[in-house]
Amino acid sequence: MFHRTARVTEHVQLAERTFRVRVECPEVAGAIRPGQFVMLRLPGTTDPLLGRPFALYDTVLDASGTPVALDVVYLVVGKMTGRLASVEPGQKLEVWGPLGKPFLDVGTPERVALVAGGIGQTPFLAYARELLGTRGFGGDAPRQRTGKVSLYYGVRTAALAAGVDDFRAAGVEVHLASDDGSTGTKGYVTQLLASHGKTGPLVGCGPEPMLHALAKVAAAWEVPCQVSLETPMACGVGICFSCVAKVTTPDGWDYKRVCVDGPAFDAAQLVWG
Repeated sequence: MFHRTARVTEHVQLAERTFRVRVECPEVAGAIRPGQFVMLRLPGTTDPLLGRPFALYDTVLDASGTPVALDVVYLVVGKMTGRLASVEPGQKLEVWGPLGKPFLDVGTPERVALVAGGIGQTPFLAYARELLGTRGFGGDAPRQRTGKVSLYYGVRTAALAAGVDDFRAAGVEVHLASDDGSTGTKGYVTQLLASHGKTGPLVGCGPEPMLHALAKVAAAWEVPCQVSLETPMACGVGICFSCVAKVTTPDGWDYKRVCVDGPAFDAAQLVWG
């Protein structure tokens, strides 16, 4: 793990209340893998005191192919993200990472379905590149793991759909759902997924009710499913035990820390509700 004060080189709006911030941090960019995250904190202030976790969206390469910066995408929902939205290129952020574990191994299936709700698409761009073999991460050479990646992405309304063009440009097949029908299919993203018929493995990220519904679909289809949890975190390094998830064990159940044991878990091993 590296802890750096990094310069912001780009900060753009992708959708309503949704932004992509790029930070110049070669050590983290060169080490991080899809599924992992970083903690960001505003320097020189104690309000807010704690950093916040943000999934890797993508890394940025220089002309020689060396990772030099990383992108995160976030939705403005509170004090930290509200203040983050006002940060301009040239200013700095505290960054520490990479944190957590990468996505679980899916083997070499013909197709992988990524299922996102709300801001849950953010871990999936880099992951799609890794699966398709167009990019390597964490020092690994590119290696194709699947021939097709499909993104099923659900939002409340069209104005909140962020990064769709990025996924399509990366070679991902995109299917959209919205609560109000303003983009894609009207209804829940898990309903859209089910309407397309059995597929897998499944990888999900989004609100817990959506992930629980996805786990039920995976169980009915008897396909592997992992979910990346959006559990709030305080420290990000496993010290405070504020981000625990309940998992099954041979003796019943136990708690796992999302920040160090996840954030991706086998959906069948989680205790829901």
